[in-house]
Parts: sequence; C-alpha cells; structure tokens
Amino acid sequence: MENSTHFKVFRLAAYGDIGQMKYFYFAVVTVLYFVIILANALLIGVICIERSLHEPMYLFLCALFVNQLYGSTGLFPALMFYLLSDTHDISLLYCYLQIYVLYTYAITEFNNLSVMSYDRYICICYPLQYNNIMTPKIVFGLILLSWLYSFSLNAIVISLSLRLQFCGNVLDRLYCDNYSVVKLACSNTMLNNIWGLVGTVLSISCTICPTIYSYVKILQICLKSSKETKQKAFNTCMPHIASLLNFSSGCLFVILQGRYDTAHLPPILRSILFVYFLICPPLFNPIMYGIRMVNIRQACKKPLF
Repeated sequence: MENSTHFKVFRLAAYGDIGQMKYFYFAVVTVLYFVIILANALLIGVICIERSLHEPMYLFLCALFVNQLYGSTGLFPALMFYLLSDTHDISLLYCYLQIYVLYTYAITEFNNLSVMSYDRYICICYPLQYNNIMTPKIVFGLILLSWLYSFSLNAIVISLSLRLQFCGNVLDRLYCDNYSVVKLACSNTMLNNIWGLVGTVLSISCTICPTIYSYVKILQICLKSSKETKQKAFNTCMPHIASLLNFSSGCLFVILQGRYDTAHLPPILRSILFVYFLICPPLFNPIMYGIRMVNIRQACKKPLF
C-alpha cells in the first residue's frame, strides 16, 4: 500500500474559479430546479388525484416522476451551494450519501423504464389478457422491486467504498461519483472492481435485455398488424423510447468521461455532459408525456377550466 492520509473531505475541482459568472450559473440552475420540481410534482399530483389515470401505464409514469425528483434533489441543492461558495470541499459522509442517491436514482430510472417496456409489451402483444396480467398487486410489486433492487445493489457499493484509504482528495467533478473516488484509493480495490462488474452485468440483464426483448416482440406483432395498429403502437411506444434514449445518452456521457481523457473539451461542455442525465430527463420527460399523452393533457386542464 502506498502512503495514505486520513482525509476528511474531498475537493470538487470542476467548479474552478468562475468569478462573477457564478451568479449567472446559479440563476440558471435555480430556474431549472424550480421547473423540474413544478413539472414532475404537477404530473405526480394529477396521476394520484385523477381516478381515470389509475392504470398501470400511468402508475409506472408516476414512479418515474417520483424518482426524477429524488435524483434531482441529490444534485441541485449541492450544486447551487457550491456555485456560490468560495470553497468546494465536501465531507466524506456527504460525498458517500450523494453517491448513494445519484446511483440509486440512475439504476431505478433504468428499472422503471424496463418495467414500462414490459407493460407496453403486454398491452400490445396480449391486449385481451392485459388486465388479468397487470393487476394492481403486480404493478405495485414491480415498482417496489425496482426501488429495492437499486437500494440494495448500491448499499453494497457504498459499503465497499467506505473501507478504502485514500492517497488524494481532489475530484475533477461537480459532484461525487464512485468511480472517481475509488481511483483515489491507495488500498486494494479488487472487491470494488469485482462488484462493479457484477452490478453492471446484473443491471444489464435485468433492464436492457428485457427492454430489447419487449421491443423485438412488439416489432414482430406490428409487422403482422394493420396500419391502424402500427400507428397506435407507435404513438404508445415513442415517448418511452425517447425517454430511454435520452437517459441512456446521459449515462453514456458520464461513463465515457470517466474512462477517457476529455481535457481537450471546454470545461463548460464537460460539466454539462456530466450533469445531463440528472437535468435533461427530469426536465424532458414530464413535458413530453404531458403533451403527448391525451389523458394526462386533459387531466392537467381540469384544474384550469
């Protein structure tokens, strides 16, 4: 083991010295956070209150919006604080808490999107059996399982990172992420690497593979169906596909920046790409579903008219 120091804080170096621009960035971030809270909370309230929306598809959407509020809260308050602060030190305890919140958000988001693809698969491929398959018990069980799986998986990630000793404390990030923290460790990280691989394989097996399977089956049904059925399937699935691609792109940006040198990119671009998965999906999804889905759009108008 190399010489290690008992660090009590990490330093978030990505903030740098932005001078008076910090007030502009703070205003932008505050507005974004306010819009995210308003849009997601509005649709959560509408789905909970409007009885006609108490169907599997809308309940899964409600779970998606709740998770987006949870993930945004893991980033925005800290981001707003550090933009105005002269020091950018974060305690180890809060750093690990932030990692846990952001990682559980990411895994739960993929889980929710996977469950939504399964729901669309049953709806389109087995329309007559849909109500018998997607019972309230199954719906709430799938939502609960999505959260429990994510919380359990990441509890192990954090427990493995808590035992590490560090040779440095500077993170070139706007927020804490486990990969960057583990890279600073002097102690043996073999268990962290093994569990990281196991967790990745489990997550892909439980989310990406079922999603691909669902859409392959939907495509097969659509190829044999009438033009009207194809159009209905397209209108039903497009918002979900757009959400999946949007969130996956944001996660891919983070993974690529962690594995490859991106120093040649402008700092502001690197920062935007790093927080994309925490800003754009929570901002994009409620607006898209609120506009695209007729029942939600009509339910939103009721309090206004």
